[in-house]
Amino acid sequence: MAGETPVRADDHLLSPENAALVLIDYQPEQVGTVRSIGHDLMMLNITAVARAAAAYDLPVVLSTVGVELGVNTGTIQALRAELPDVEEIDRTTLNSWEDPEFRAAVEATGRRKFIMTGLWTEVCVAFPTLDMLREGYDVYPVTDAIGGVSRDAHERAVQRMTQAGAQPVTAISLTCELQRDWGRPGADRLRKILRWYFPELQKLTA
Repeated sequence: MAGETPVRADDHLLSPENAALVLIDYQPEQVGTVRSIGHDLMMLNITAVARAAAAYDLPVVLSTVGVELGVNTGTIQALRAELPDVEEIDRTTLNSWEDPEFRAAVEATGRRKFIMTGLWTEVCVAFPTLDMLREGYDVYPVTDAIGGVSRDAHERAVQRMTQAGAQPVTAISLTCELQRDWGRPGADRLRKILRWYFPELQKLTA
């Protein structure tokens, strides 16, 4: 189609061919302690991220902490329903990059660009992000789909990651980046997400 943006796996921007999604510790116990963003808004945004990953067939690495220890429960059901076929990797490590199974799952995707989400920003997002950046990965924390125990904790963690080379994005910006061109095949995937997202956002902000 005339004017259509070509798709390349080596694109410097996020694309369905070069990106993967990481979701860390969206468990009821963690969600309940977030204070940097409203829980409903955060869950709306992480759901949008999960829907984008499913719509654009991104590899997904989903991790929990402390389930096998009997301390926590698994991924919150509303999010789990968006990714029913993705296996959970349970850990004991606060830094998921130090868990061999998690690290193997990241490497198995074959991707170098990772959309990073998790709870809390200052721990379970920041720690693996810093390690992955040091190992040459491009990391994109989704700042409105993650949260910390305070606004300051979240903001300082985003600042720390950015200074180390991370590239912050938001739920809707990354979804649009995956599509990028209304003339590219599959644009209805983006339209479907946006037509769902904005009415839901209106309910929260009205």
